[in-house]
Amino acid sequence: MGAERTSGRVTRRRVRTRANLLDAAFAVFAAKGFGRVSIEEVCEAAGYSRGAFYSNFDSLDELFFALYRQRADLIAEQVSGALALDGPDLDLPAAVDRVTEVLLLDRDWLLVKTDFLVHAARDPAVARTLLEHRGRLRAAIAHRLARAVQGHTELPSVLGGTDGAAHAVVAAYDGVTTQLLLDRDVEHARAWLKQLLTALLTDGSGHPERAE
Repeated sequence: MGAERTSGRVTRRRVRTRANLLDAAFAVFAAKGFGRVSIEEVCEAAGYSRGAFYSNFDSLDELFFALYRQRADLIAEQVSGALALDGPDLDLPAAVDRVTEVLLLDRDWLLVKTDFLVHAARDPAVARTLLEHRGRLRAAIAHRLARAVQGHTELPSVLGGTDGAAHAVVAAYDGVTTQLLLDRDVEHARAWLKQLLTALLTDGSGHPERAE
């Protein structure tokens, strides 16, 4: 029993150490950029030794992967949750409001995500990881839109269905957040994304088209 308790404490401590390293790395990557950060800087920010780092990660690349997965999965869950609040039908204007609030709260995440995108563009293996996570986000959006289409909501035909609509949503997000990184105007970016998504997913009046 004593060995089990000790093992439990070690496991909890290891989980906490890993979480603290990820949080510290997030702050350091956002401030300096991936490729300009050393293991020592991450350890210093987290208050741990190199030994603690290497007991959790083999390299900065592995830590960066873990950090990206952690944040990307959280955002996918938040988007899915925001889209799931309506019943079988989808209140598109309200859903756009909720999704916009989720997607544009953290400029530091956008900096880290952009670093990861540039890193992925030069490494096919990293690109596959990034595409997988972007695909999961699009799939969550497409699934919710498909449920709405089964009800009374009809998407603009130019989008080519729910998969096309989900691609358009992610593309709009990418474009608006690129501008946000440059001008740092979160409120303008939030308003602009809301306008784009409303125009994309409705008949332009803010109301979804209706199936005949």
